[in-house]
Amino acid sequence: MAVPKRKMSKARRDKRRANWKLTAPGFIACPQCHEPKMPHHVCLDCGYYDGKQVIAAAAE
Repeated sequence: MAVPKRKMSKARRDKRRANWKLTAPGFIACPQCHEPKMPHHVCLDCGYYDGKQVIAAAAE
């Protein structure tokens, strides 16, 4: 069984763990207003999700 020879510092450990999320999130066009939005999220511009208005739009 492998055993570490020296203690790994917190900075070195956390630097290694921070690299899993390096790509930018993907955006899609909202089907209602065609503004960019995150997939599976309510559109912040028009307030629609899954073809239904779920929040009052800020632009109105």
